[in-house]
Amino acid sequence: MKKKQSLAFSGARMILAAAGFAVVLVQGVWADETADTIMRDVFNRPEPVSMSAELTMTLIDSKGKERTRELVQISASFPGVDKKIMEFAAPADVKGTAFMNWSYAENGKSDDQWIYLPALKRVRRISSDGKGDSFMGSDFSYDDLGVRHPDRDTHTVTGSETVGDEECWVIESVPKEKGGQYSKTVSWISKERTMGLKREFFDSKGNLLKVLSVLETKTQAGYELITRTEMKNVQKNHRTTMAFGNVKIDQDVSEDAFTERALTRGVK
Repeated sequence: MKKKQSLAFSGARMILAAAGFAVVLVQGVWADETADTIMRDVFNRPEPVSMSAELTMTLIDSKGKERTRELVQISASFPGVDKKIMEFAAPADVKGTAFMNWSYAENGKSDDQWIYLPALKRVRRISSDGKGDSFMGSDFSYDDLGVRHPDRDTHTVTGSETVGDEECWVIESVPKEKGGQYSKTVSWISKERTMGLKREFFDSKGNLLKVLSVLETKTQAGYELITRTEMKNVQKNHRTTMAFGNVKIDQDVSEDAFTERALTRGVK
């Protein structure tokens, strides 16, 4: 399975593959088949087999007060599954806390997730009900850090708008299975680069909850990587930025690096 990069190296996936496709307008709405094609291209885009990076997570409250956390991340693709570990390196009160995510190629199979809490010296599996919880006080949920298969949603291209200086398709995605964290998402996808630039998340009542924005991208070894993002909770007026540095790709990574035991030992 090819590795899927998300905006947060977390979920909320909006890095899209460059692919050719026909656009058809039907009664003022872009054909659903085209929307499905775009989102499948997102899921199947060529990406590094493995990647490591250093992350700076900044939490900013409604008064502008900032809290900074440093992390390291490793991720790799194996047959049928993508695996990732994120470990906090600073500050001291969260150092050693580690999160692991397994995302499956099989349609309909949910991600498996675990978190290691060094104070308790144990690994806890994230339940389905817990995936909507905040990840370590940030504006990303555990579910946002995973990878969502496009066939789990119904996609519709509803129009065309500009983000910055780039013309974008606007795609609405509604979960086929009800009861999840979000009632729908809306994505802005660059027509020139076929890359997601923004995504809005709506709560169970249909109200806008969060906005995810791509702030920076870089090309490395032929891959266009998202290197800075922001997730803003508009209901709480709180936001989280994620910046990625020292990115290394396509290095040898053993699958043994992604186990519960490895989670307790830390990223090497």
